[in-house]
Amino acid sequence: MKTSHRLAATLAALVAMPAFAAPPLATVVFREGGRPVLTVTDPQGQALVDATLGLRTSGSDLTHGLRLIGTTQRNLSENYRMTTGKRLVRSANLAETRYALQNDKGEKLDVVVRVANDGVAFRYELPGTTQTTVIGEATRYALPPDARAWLLPYDASNEKERLETTAIAAPKGDYGYPALFRTGQRYVLITEANADGRYDGSRLVHVANTPTYGLTLADSRVDSTGTTPWRTIIAGDLATVTESTLVDDLADPSKLADTTWIRPGRVAWSWLSEHDSPKSFDRQKAFVDFAAANRMPYVLLDEGWSETWVPQLIRYANAKHVDVLMWFPWTTLDTPAKRQAWLTRVKGWGAKGVKIDFMGSDSQARFRWYDETLADTARLQLMVNFHGGTIPHGLARTWPHLMTMEGVRGAENDPPAVGNTIQPFTRNVVGSMDYTPVAFDAGRKEASIAHEVALPIVFESGWTHLADSPEAYQRRPNALAFLDQIPTTWDETKLISGTPGEDAIFARRNGDRWFIGAIAAGPARQLSVPLASLGVGPWHADIVRDGRGRGDVTRSAQNVTADGALILDVPANGGFAAILCPVAKGQFADGCYR
Repeated sequence: MKTSHRLAATLAALVAMPAFAAPPLATVVFREGGRPVLTVTDPQGQALVDATLGLRTSGSDLTHGLRLIGTTQRNLSENYRMTTGKRLVRSANLAETRYALQNDKGEKLDVVVRVANDGVAFRYELPGTTQTTVIGEATRYALPPDARAWLLPYDASNEKERLETTAIAAPKGDYGYPALFRTGQRYVLITEANADGRYDGSRLVHVANTPTYGLTLADSRVDSTGTTPWRTIIAGDLATVTESTLVDDLADPSKLADTTWIRPGRVAWSWLSEHDSPKSFDRQKAFVDFAAANRMPYVLLDEGWSETWVPQLIRYANAKHVDVLMWFPWTTLDTPAKRQAWLTRVKGWGAKGVKIDFMGSDSQARFRWYDETLADTARLQLMVNFHGGTIPHGLARTWPHLMTMEGVRGAENDPPAVGNTIQPFTRNVVGSMDYTPVAFDAGRKEASIAHEVALPIVFESGWTHLADSPEAYQRRPNALAFLDQIPTTWDETKLISGTPGEDAIFARRNGDRWFIGAIAAGPARQLSVPLASLGVGPWHADIVRDGRGRGDVTRSAQNVTADGALILDVPANGGFAAILCPVAKGQFADGCYR
């Protein structure tokens, strides 16, 4: 069949979607040889991405010779709550079209396409199948050749530095999710959602000197129930992409009826500033004291702790209203028996959660381990941080005790400041990001102090592990006082402005306070934060900005109207942060601080 043989003009036209302002347009066409392609354009018809479709199993090749035998449509609307993320209360509205395809042998493949205001997703389903072996997908994304690209060279821990290039000029090789592309003022972020042990993980493979990125699976053979994860295309202007919750919207609902024991929060953490400190009972006591003095609910005992003194430390911490989290390599918890033994033990000691490290694989076997570990920790009411492994695929919706995940080149890798202005538009879009921010004296010290102070606002993570030592923060009391105000849960998130690789300005609301984080990479400049999108005002603003060198930030205050703006000059790799509260509540001695 020829390209001109179009099926289903647009999903927006097929199904009434009054809740959508301007969703992307998704059209299925058939190319030569009966090869289906999903074409995604913006509402004005500008091409964003073409996705070639198809699935191969051990018994069938469902990638060509296909024809349409029917379509069905439905609307999906769902309200749900999260324990972490860009906003706690969610509303998902999607229009679904199911394309029933068949080849000349009578073998069938359904392509299920969902369109939301913030993107398009598709997955494959094999009708009537509950068990099959998948050996590959024909999924392949074709971008406009000159599209700007921010790509992650693949490794199983997802910790490499992103490179900026174009869709066609990127080096040949494998790339991890999410992959960000820009055409004009429209952005496309490609990732996957609802990927778990029922399948495996995937990655992108760039064909040299083309704008084409194929999808390859982690395993050569996947035991499947006949349904794949969602291949997810978040699309729109940069604010639409950045504020998207599509990955969570596509995930399975929560498996937990009771979430009252789940508690996000800031974490005092010693390993980055002092690698040997987790071996020291006395040094960990100092971090507990610091956490207690600064209203931090947690201390993390990282690699090196000893079971000879951990119970005593937990008792000491609990007496100061601080809870303890504990690090494990995944190999210590890689079987049901090991998990039962160790998790039951640390639960008995009084630990509230675990950080599990070094998974380093997107295989189906490792994804099944994630599923089993989340189920086991949920039964014991232990919260979880996955480190050294895959990125979020919506697991935090399904398992609300998953507080954060790494899958990022975070502070432990000493990344350049420019990366901080790329991560919020790439990795952090898809879920909580355990970057471990706010390194004042640790690391390369390239970003300014105020830039570092702004990071827990620019970056979202249910547990925010502060990277430096108590002494580094205590030497900068204005910075510490501001950090003590920043929550880790948000009622609302807005991208005020930004350009990947240049700057990022976020506003996040908790209750009646807005927290502003503004960062820049490169030369000194002026940053402006228009306030019109934040509500009627007027606002009292408490602002911290860079002082001299790597000393403390300076604090100032002003009242601003809703049609006003915060405009500040920042140094090279600088930034600033602010808290806005209603004027009437900002007239106390400490302004918006509480």
